[in-house]
Amino acid sequence: MSEPNTIILAVACNNHYVIMLAALLKSIEINHTSGELIEVWIIDDNISRRNKARLEASVDCKMIKLLWIRNKEAIPHDMKLPLDRNTYPLNIFMRIFIPYFIPANRPKVLYMDVDMIVTFDISKLWQTDVSNYVLAAVTDSSAVYIKNNIKNYKELGLPGDSKYFNSGLLLMNVSRWRDEDVTRKVIHSVNDNRKFTEFSDQYGLNVNLVGKWLELDPLWNYYADGTHLAPYNIHFFHRKPFYKSYFNNKAYQELFYKYLNQTEWRNSKPVGEIKRYIIKARNVLEKLPLYLKQRPPARKLALKR
Repeated sequence: MSEPNTIILAVACNNHYVIMLAALLKSIEINHTSGELIEVWIIDDNISRRNKARLEASVDCKMIKLLWIRNKEAIPHDMKLPLDRNTYPLNIFMRIFIPYFIPANRPKVLYMDVDMIVTFDISKLWQTDVSNYVLAAVTDSSAVYIKNNIKNYKELGLPGDSKYFNSGLLLMNVSRWRDEDVTRKVIHSVNDNRKFTEFSDQYGLNVNLVGKWLELDPLWNYYADGTHLAPYNIHFFHRKPFYKSYFNNKAYQELFYKYLNQTEWRNSKPVGEIKRYIIKARNVLEKLPLYLKQRPPARKLALKR
C-alpha cells in the first residue's frame, strides 16, 4: 500500500515550458492546506541543470518532493512512441507511460499538463474514488461528444453520443490501466489513424476508454477562454499566458503571474511570436527522424535481362 498522506502527481515538461511548471507547482503549494506530502514525478524532456535548480528552489521541499525521470527512461523497453501529424512536442505522449514507472505501491496518480494553474486544494481532487474506472477526467467543453472530435468514430464502431474528455488532467487508476493494456491500445490507435489524430494521445485515449472513465466537475479543467470567477484549475489550452500574443481571460493571466512571481522566474518578460514559431518548428523536426525510421523500405526494381 502507498503512504496515505502522499499525493502522487506526474507532469511532462521541456525547457521552454518549465516556466509554466514553476507557476503550476507554486499554485498547488499555496492552495494545499490539508497537509499531505505531494510527490511530483517530472518526466524530463531536456530541462537544463540551471532550470532544474531554479525549480527546486521555487518550491517548499517540506510540502513538495520533486523526482526526475528522463523521457527515454519513462518508456518501457517493449514500447515505442506513437507518431501524429501536428506541431505538439513528442512529450505530449509521455502521460500514457506513467503507470509503468510509478512505483507499484502507488495505486493511483494524478497527471496534469504544465499549462495549468490550480486555485483550490488539490487534495479535494485526489480523494476522488476511481477504483471502478481506468481514470477520471473532465468532459471537453469545446467538443462534448465523441462525434464532435473523433471524425472516424463510425468506422471504429464508437457511440457518437458518448462523452469526450480532455486529457490535460487525468486521475489514473494504475492497476486497471495496466490490466487493460491502455498504453498499447493508444499507441496502435494513433499509429493506425494518423490523419484523424489532431489531438494526439487524447484521440487514442477517448477511442479506447468509452464507458471506462469517471466524469469530474468541469471546474477541475476549466479553459482559459472562460469567465468563471473561481475555477478550481485553469487550463491555458491554447495561447500560453507568458506569450505577448496571449488573448484569453486577462484575469487568469494575472493569476498566472501572481504565482510565477513567487518563484525563481519572478519578473520574467513575455515571449514574442518569433520564439513561439521556432518552438513549433523544432517540434516538427523532432518527429522527422522517427517518421523516416518507420517508412517502409523502397522497393528495388528488378533488372530486365
